[in-house]
Amino acid sequence: MQTFLKGRRVGYWLSEKKMKKLNFQAFADLCRKRGIEVVQLDLSQPLEDQGPLDVIIHKLTDLILEADQNDSQAVLLVQRVQDYIDTHPETIVLDPLPAIRTLLDRCKSYQLIHRIESCMQDERICSPPFMVLNTECTPDVLEQIKRQGLAFPFICKTRVAHGTTSHEMAIIFSEEDLKDVKPPCVIQSFISHNAVLYKVFVVGDSYTVVERPSLKNFPAGPADRKAIFFNSHNVSKPESSSDLTSRENVEGVSQPPSDDVIRGLSRSLRQALGVSLFGIDVIINNQTGQHAVIDINAFPGYEGVPEFFNDLLNHISGVLQSHNPDFAPASEQPKGTTVPNAAPSAPGCCSMLGKELQRLGCNSAMSPNFQQHCVSTIATKASSQ
Repeated sequence: MQTFLKGRRVGYWLSEKKMKKLNFQAFADLCRKRGIEVVQLDLSQPLEDQGPLDVIIHKLTDLILEADQNDSQAVLLVQRVQDYIDTHPETIVLDPLPAIRTLLDRCKSYQLIHRIESCMQDERICSPPFMVLNTECTPDVLEQIKRQGLAFPFICKTRVAHGTTSHEMAIIFSEEDLKDVKPPCVIQSFISHNAVLYKVFVVGDSYTVVERPSLKNFPAGPADRKAIFFNSHNVSKPESSSDLTSRENVEGVSQPPSDDVIRGLSRSLRQALGVSLFGIDVIINNQTGQHAVIDINAFPGYEGVPEFFNDLLNHISGVLQSHNPDFAPASEQPKGTTVPNAAPSAPGCCSMLGKELQRLGCNSAMSPNFQQHCVSTIATKASSQ
């Protein structure tokens, strides 16, 4: 047993659904075998009475969204967590609430990924242009779409990147289809990628790449066909098989993502946001072979990641040891000791927290020794068109 872990206290708050989906009790048992005390937090009670806490693991996305919509109970609960964090800067939080708010907004996360790409200056990465639609489509809006570099077809998504409705999307083929779009939403150029999606599940310095079915190829340019409405969660299930995921028209480049590119993207997002538990949806442009990031998710489901609990425990162990190598459990830490929650930022890099998206500086040493566990699910052969 690593003796520096003994006596540490990890508090967690996850929805019942999330706990069952992850089988989180197994992680709690794993922690206890290492001498870590695991506490399920009750947000209806003062967190001071449930501390002290060395680490907080949470998925507060639902509550954060409700609080941002002025739900008084959600505001109280989220503020209770933030107050504890502010009072105890020594507590490591997975992950900081301002960063989660950024990932819940597709516009902000897409802005961030484009700035990261500009910083990295890697020709192997080229994410699709996007634009937020706040009003019904007018001639002025159409002109703005063209100026932003968007071309038909494009994907229409909700701006909020969490919840059941966030998976409801549409493929828009023409100006006529735009009348069916309900703002506010985000539109993003569609890139043909041979019906393969690569879900990158990040846990601190480790990441796992899982292959999933995705949308089939569509010709570039406007088309005289109706918009296609679909649920992205259903399309990208491991066993998904439908006309939308058909691989009959596969062409051009078909290759897995580059380890080097994924390492750089993961590291940059960690530095920019100070997050440790997130997912990146990556596709490979079948015409250019370039990597395109099409979504970023806070604390995803980690389906197909057999080493998730071990990776999470290793990450917690590493962060605890690096933040306090001489070891003092939460109960013995002096008040006011400041331990940063974020991954250490490299010189020249800015943090992107809260509502303002700051410009990122360049980092020439962007690829640390990441672990990769490449796990591919067997994609069910799609039905013919």
